[in-house]
Amino acid sequence: MRQELTSFLETYEKRILGQKLNLRLLLSSVLSGGHVLLEGVPGTGKTQMVRTLADLLGGDFNRIQFTPDLLPSDITGSMIYNMKEGSFQTLKGPIFTNILLADEINRTPAKTQAALLEAMEEKQVTIQGETYQLPDMFFVVATQNPIEFEGTYPLPEAQQDRFLFKLYIDFPTFEEEKQVLKQVIEKQFDTSPLPEVLDLPTFMAIRKEVSEVTVGENVLDYMMKIVRKTRETETIRFGASTRAGISIGKAAQAWAYLAGRDYVTPDDIKMVAKPALRHRIQLSPHVELEGATVDQIIEELVGSVPVPR
Repeated sequence: MRQELTSFLETYEKRILGQKLNLRLLLSSVLSGGHVLLEGVPGTGKTQMVRTLADLLGGDFNRIQFTPDLLPSDITGSMIYNMKEGSFQTLKGPIFTNILLADEINRTPAKTQAALLEAMEEKQVTIQGETYQLPDMFFVVATQNPIEFEGTYPLPEAQQDRFLFKLYIDFPTFEEEKQVLKQVIEKQFDTSPLPEVLDLPTFMAIRKEVSEVTVGENVLDYMMKIVRKTRETETIRFGASTRAGISIGKAAQAWAYLAGRDYVTPDDIKMVAKPALRHRIQLSPHVELEGATVDQIIEELVGSVPVPR
């Protein structure tokens, strides 16, 4: 199955240029059963990245454009009265899918944002008191625009904590961006339908193998020391939760599996620690005033914890 996953990643990287690290982290999150918060300026390919992932998996894909007037029922669904049959029927919302893109999630009020909470954590939705299960393969990618804050509603800490990773989508390199422009201007880009590299049953079998990747006692201690360090340092006002440690562990298993190993190393922990922690901690006010970023503090923190041998 590793060979199929390698082919999947190669095809993915050919379609989405300039985002190799983020594509691997995104795939690691899916393999871990987590969800991702994407932050980047408009026009950097966030929607295309998620849509391509769904196409390659052969899974169902839905996109919701979050707006200030969006209601929770617009996401989960509602009960409607069928006059012809004289009875109420459940109309399921777009959340009933395999991969859901919540576009500009911070443009809708907290009440609507909270409609995703139960679905992301419990993989179920309650409509008019009745509970419905979501598919086993259920993956939420929410996007945010970091440069436009007028009319936005920042995500509450409780909801941010439900995302396994927070990824920053930056601009590609000069050569990669030039290649994208050349393909579009000269119409050389591949418009053929994407092949279904992995079907969902195979992907779920791979996910089970990922969950069996070994995390040694010394690596587990190393991971916990990093998480607990976020609660003990003066540069961080609010440290990471226990869920953060679980997220790092699961993500490290997926990263090790993608590297062809059946065990986790400290380097795997280092690789996933930053995207797994950056949305779960709050810096102290004096650190923010000095201009330090969350990523810088995480790098210093991880570097201060002794690596097990």
